[in-house]
Amino acid sequence: MSKQIFLCAINNILSGTCLEDCKFCTQSVRYHADIERYNYKKIEQIVDEAKLAKANGALGYCLVTAGKGLDDKKVDFVARAAQAIKKEVEGLNLIACNGTANKEQLTYLREHGLDSYNHNLETSERYYAEICSTHPWSERYETCENVKSVGLALCSGGIFGMGEEKEDRDALLASIASLSPESTPLNFYHPNPALPIKTRNLELEDAVDIIKQARELLGEERLLMVAGGRELLFTGKEQLMFEAGANAMVIGNYLTTEGIEASRDKKMLDALGYEVATSCDTH
Repeated sequence: MSKQIFLCAINNILSGTCLEDCKFCTQSVRYHADIERYNYKKIEQIVDEAKLAKANGALGYCLVTAGKGLDDKKVDFVARAAQAIKKEVEGLNLIACNGTANKEQLTYLREHGLDSYNHNLETSERYYAEICSTHPWSERYETCENVKSVGLALCSGGIFGMGEEKEDRDALLASIASLSPESTPLNFYHPNPALPIKTRNLELEDAVDIIKQARELLGEERLLMVAGGRELLFTGKEQLMFEAGANAMVIGNYLTTEGIEASRDKKMLDALGYEVATSCDTH
């Protein structure tokens, strides 16, 4: 694998307003998780945070909104935010993560500066009904197909450790691979006392095996990103995730949970002999 590691930062630009019942998500209003909830951030703040992410070495910058999917207001807001970022910050791969989306909405985002769209399958089609009842897994897969059809790069992954079986993990990875995404974030469940899923049924060794399997299925030329839950499993053992095949990671905070300071992650990479990628082609 390349000794270059691609860094990505995420920005929760609309927080904690989702009406869906995904059992893994603190952004759902159903579970009353103790998180910061707010409406649309000011675009000026989003741009300033994009500048900070770039200064910290991020090449990917993801604009996330709570909720099932896109509507006219969200599409317009994300497009305006993207245009403002592209005007002031060079070299960022702009990613939108706004739930289910149709081809018309995705085309509009592409035309206004978005490079990629993130929509995770989350788990296997079989297990999905155990973690969400308000929308089907098929809508997730269809959105991913829509992303590719309009010429946006696809970022799609899932969450592991939500009570699923090994066969579900295998099926999820196979479904992700069938979409040939340009990048795949692997998340490891982060329990929260407010959520129905109380514990994580996954250990460090399982996470390493998942990374290895994902790399084998996706091939060498794709970005494989360790994202949510990394701190709970890999702190002090980050070498394992890179040796298993990961070549990308999220820096800074996540949607509703704190991450590791970017400066600490960069020191870690340097100590392990890795370089921070300076272009979107890490290979």
